[in-house]
Amino acid sequence: MRPSTTVPLRSERLDLLPIGPEHAEGMAEALADPALYAFTGGEPPTADALRTRYARLAAGSPDPAQAWGNWALRLRADGRLTGYVQATIGPEATEVAWVTGTPWQGRGLATEAARTLLAHLTAGGVTTVLAHIHPDHHASAAIARSLGLTPTGELHDGEVRWRLDQPARTT
Repeated sequence: MRPSTTVPLRSERLDLLPIGPEHAEGMAEALADPALYAFTGGEPPTADALRTRYARLAAGSPDPAQAWGNWALRLRADGRLTGYVQATIGPEATEVAWVTGTPWQGRGLATEAARTLLAHLTAGGVTTVLAHIHPDHHASAAIARSLGLTPTGELHDGEVRWRLDQPARTT
């Protein structure tokens, strides 16, 4: 069983919307601060670049053994997009990531969204979850820790691999 990557999810304050080209403008605004890329590198994407990328993501993984789930985070209080969560679901493990635009950091939104994503994934049968976090990105490490992930000591492209193994759910 594989969790759906095309259903909207909901948390206390956020709607997690399957990402598509229609989210490009709002996400370009949410991701516009160059400081957001201090640990990952790169620069703020343009709306056109995001539109192209989101069309590709919405089309799904070209690898049939893998599924891509990408959700834009919409804050219900004001309807603005604030970031995203993503999951690459593979046969052995699922890799997750979260990004919240700098204006919304420090409010617990990334933790809330990541927790909602994790609950969806585990309900769909995912048992092994991985995240890759820059060793100096303490806020992201705190989110991973709050989700139950632990650092493995392995480095992948300069980032620490975090892992969570859960027993398979039975019905």
